[in-house]
Amino acid sequence: MALSKDSLTLADFIRANPKLLIISGAGCSQDSGIPTYRDKQGNWLRNDPIQHKDYLSDPFMRQRYWARSYYGWQQIAQAKPNRAHQSLATLQQHGFGTRLVTQNVDGLHQLAGHKDVIDLHGRLSEVVCLDCSEITDRNKHQQRLNEENPSLNKLRSQPELRPDGDAEVDNSIASTLNLPRCLNCDGVLKPNVVFYGGSVDRGLVQKIYQMTQAADAILIVGSSLMVFSSFRFVKRARELQKPIVVINEGVTRADEFLTMKFEQPCQELLTATTKLLTEQL
Repeated sequence: MALSKDSLTLADFIRANPKLLIISGAGCSQDSGIPTYRDKQGNWLRNDPIQHKDYLSDPFMRQRYWARSYYGWQQIAQAKPNRAHQSLATLQQHGFGTRLVTQNVDGLHQLAGHKDVIDLHGRLSEVVCLDCSEITDRNKHQQRLNEENPSLNKLRSQPELRPDGDAEVDNSIASTLNLPRCLNCDGVLKPNVVFYGGSVDRGLVQKIYQMTQAADAILIVGSSLMVFSSFRFVKRARELQKPIVVINEGVTRADEFLTMKFEQPCQELLTATTKLLTEQL
């Protein structure tokens, strides 16, 4: 693989900052076939995602979510880590960028072998009860959805995949959906992820603030940082005068105070950079 000037520059940055905090976003999983929410200008590519308050208050919105997510999860569950995930895991194994916070809910960093990943927005592989907080496996929930709604598998074609395990499904399918309830307390079930308008656990936020304080520098991989849940840590890093570097195709919320920016896909640059750093050891 040819080593570009950018990979040499990024390798020097990582080598100079061994206590590197990495924050990854949807652009990291794009080459695994999982769509992103925004275009290169930071604008929504599709309709706005489901809001936390709507899921809690509107039974139809819950039906709509699970009808769409039933098909979307099938494709998320089959997704494989790409070379961006694999490169970050390899860097960690060699002592570079040991702390990783991901905005993604697909679990691909863990599948690539990355250790101690912090899932800022939760995991789609889990389902949580809103009443008793019991967590169950998503695949078991899929099976229950299928058993209570045999018609779900009668679509003629696979719906189009959208970000975070969503899929394009007609509302007429959602309106007749029977939703499984918690087997422990009969409560309402929700994917164990943070919806838009929801809140990240305060303890987790404080932990990441502490990691930001302890880090030499911050590396953003595949995120526009448009949501505050991740941007707040970059904002804190700026206040602490930490170097901040971004790999992202398009604008980010932090562009005005970045140390460096590589406006390109994550996969190729990370692969070449990892090759440089690990083969010289």
